[in-house]
Amino acid sequence: MTTHRLTCHGIAGALMAMAVLALSACSPIQIGSRTLDFGGGGPSAQSIPSQPAPMMPSGPVQSFGRGPVQVALLLPLTGDPAVSGVGQSLANASRLAIAFIEANPNIAENITISLRDTGGTVGGATAAASAAVTAGAKLILGPLKTEEVTAVGAVGRSSGVPVIGFSNNPAAASPGVYLLSVLPDMEMKRSLNWIKAQGRRGIAGAFPATPYGQAQETAFRQQAVIAGFAPTAVYTFSSAGEAQQIVNQAMDPIKRGMIDTLYLPDRATAPSFGASLAQAGVTPDMLQIVGSADWEGDPAIAGAPQLSGAIYPAVDPAGVAAISADYQRQFGGPPHALATIAYTATILANVNTLSMANPPYNPVLMTSAQGFNGRDGVFRFLGNGKAEYALVLKKVAPGGTQVVEPAGL
Repeated sequence: MTTHRLTCHGIAGALMAMAVLALSACSPIQIGSRTLDFGGGGPSAQSIPSQPAPMMPSGPVQSFGRGPVQVALLLPLTGDPAVSGVGQSLANASRLAIAFIEANPNIAENITISLRDTGGTVGGATAAASAAVTAGAKLILGPLKTEEVTAVGAVGRSSGVPVIGFSNNPAAASPGVYLLSVLPDMEMKRSLNWIKAQGRRGIAGAFPATPYGQAQETAFRQQAVIAGFAPTAVYTFSSAGEAQQIVNQAMDPIKRGMIDTLYLPDRATAPSFGASLAQAGVTPDMLQIVGSADWEGDPAIAGAPQLSGAIYPAVDPAGVAAISADYQRQFGGPPHALATIAYTATILANVNTLSMANPPYNPVLMTSAQGFNGRDGVFRFLGNGKAEYALVLKKVAPGGTQVVEPAGL
């Protein structure tokens, strides 16, 4: 190798009506990136549209729901406007989920949500988690960023309270600290299995030298081995300006058939790589380009003819579409793409077999191999806290993306 730098469980009943909505939904509204966490030039540096002010009562703790089990929702509602806008959108989505529960006579109201502001800081997240535990929370949902989830996880472990965090950094996961996000591991596993089924053997990848890029590279290497691949080359880069240099290095093994698949998960630089490959005469028959879930909804990706034929994994697109109309009507603007995570987490927390168990939300139930059905599709938690999602595979094509393979784990 060359190195150059399901069957639904528990939540299924609660989401049966939601599934009907999803099946009848229109095309999804995708806003911004599903990747929020990794800063320093990674995908989280993409601009995040501002969200409408949440319709919430004033006060440090805001409660909604009427069930007996206390569940804390920790989100950044103040601080950095970009991040707090996402936090407010997730808080709104949780309210929508509670409203769905209350309006459905077939679903028991098992939880009360206590929304607490982390301020977008580790100290704020720790204080919010400690206050939530003191107030009797049996489960903590959130927060968003890795360092906050890690801090909240420490509070949860010391108190015996499980956490469902919204970070997409696998390093934040641990037993009892579950990540309800699409992680690089699952993206790589899904696409690598498809690549293998297509008979391709010479895989390579180019990853940005950022924390997010490093997480993607690690997942690529690990999942490649599990799938039976030995990566031909792994490249790292600091800017889109290095795309041409990497393509120049890769051209010989591409022409010789040693590289027949190239992973370009970074959506910001994928068009530059595609342009350099096209200029070098590389065709889709010679090289299969593979992106990431962060490609979904990006106009630069969709409008890049040099990426036509590229495939990428994505969550079920019906989820955000199904809640968009209600969200728009109640909050005066579209939901952030991550809002479906908070919606799913709230419905999951209310599931009778989890919330009313003794003890509630215990690891045996949370890590059921059957999994759950959420707004972003079927998922399951592993014992190490990571989540596996049933992702679809899409292809970039003129006129819009096409589903190459339906959702699967």
